[in-house]
Amino acid sequence: MSESPSSVTLIYDGACPFCSHYARYVKLKETAGSIRIINARENAEEVEAAWKKYDLDQGMLAIIAGQEYYGEDALHILALLSSRTGIFNKLNFYLFRRPAIARVSYPFLRAGRNLALLLKGERQMKTIRGVK
Repeated sequence: MSESPSSVTLIYDGACPFCSHYARYVKLKETAGSIRIINARENAEEVEAAWKKYDLDQGMLAIIAGQEYYGEDALHILALLSSRTGIFNKLNFYLFRRPAIARVSYPFLRAGRNLALLLKGERQMKTIRGVK
């Protein structure tokens, strides 16, 4: 998972409506460089490498200039890198710019994801992948 110094890769659950909206609407500052958004339900090389290190059912992964941020840390760093334009991005920045708020809120966000998947009839990615 090598990244150029000015690139961002976000790996998220594409079946989760909250995760998909977040990935679609978060606007990063131009200084973040190129941005790749990858659905963790796809079999991309980056996804396979990420699964070896992280449980992507429990959190998204942001790779920024080669540094990996998982779950609440990804939420926090993306908030810091996000632009302040638009209501979504302003709210994202002001809510999650503090690590403590990201840490406390992330389990509730993950529970919302799990409930949304359940209501949609979607399975956890581990189940699809055959991981126990």
